[in-house]
Amino acid sequence: MLKKREKTKYTIRSVSRAIDLLEEFLGDDVEIGLTDLSRRLKLPKNNIFRLLATLQLRNYVGQNTTNEKYHLGFKTVELGQMVTRQWGGFNNSRPVMERLVKDCNETAVVSVLKDYSIVNLDVVECDHHLRVRPRIGVQLPAYCTAAGKSQIAHFAEEKLKPYACDYHFHQYTPHTITDLAQWRTQLQQIASQGYAIENEELDLGVRCVGAPIRDFASRIIGSVTLLGPSQRFNDERIENELIPLVMKGAADISCALSPS
Repeated sequence: MLKKREKTKYTIRSVSRAIDLLEEFLGDDVEIGLTDLSRRLKLPKNNIFRLLATLQLRNYVGQNTTNEKYHLGFKTVELGQMVTRQWGGFNNSRPVMERLVKDCNETAVVSVLKDYSIVNLDVVECDHHLRVRPRIGVQLPAYCTAAGKSQIAHFAEEKLKPYACDYHFHQYTPHTITDLAQWRTQLQQIASQGYAIENEELDLGVRCVGAPIRDFASRIIGSVTLLGPSQRFNDERIENELIPLVMKGAADISCALSPS
């Protein structure tokens, strides 16, 4: 199998640009106009229009006939649902996530580990006006997130070694752990206690609690996380309410993935 670095020389520019265009819709803008897409991607309008026309023909984007702006098409929804099904049947996790949100009124996320990143597969939001809104499909660094650390903590030494040798620990906030020895000590604690806490390590003002999800063979295949503003996620609430909830949620999802 080709390594990632070796594959870059085989990339097709037009396909790469089409993907760049689709990823512009991962932000907060539901609809984006042709001029804005041209400016953001630093490409001529004519090039953007041709990409949009192709994607629209295949239902990957749609167009609002009133303002002529573009939005994601239904084909992207179909692909997203297929990804969820392929990643170990995580569609069974939805009822558990909904129960978690009902019990604590905080946002729940199911994520998987991909290389050095975690990817959110499903999100159930709370109804607080002030809440964190995680995005599905976006890659986030695993080493400084509860979702990532709750999985990495159980790596064998051989699998953990690339983090020490190949990966750069970026300082996202003053709370991000970038010292390798300190990070590995934290992982040992996480493995021992069975859950991870993210204390404003990726985003200031956001705290998370995560626990690993296991398949029928007890292999870790993902994580479930509760996250929210740090003012609601105080230490006492995390310890007494959120940790027990997220650990039970992870156990229930793991049970749902096991054959009956």
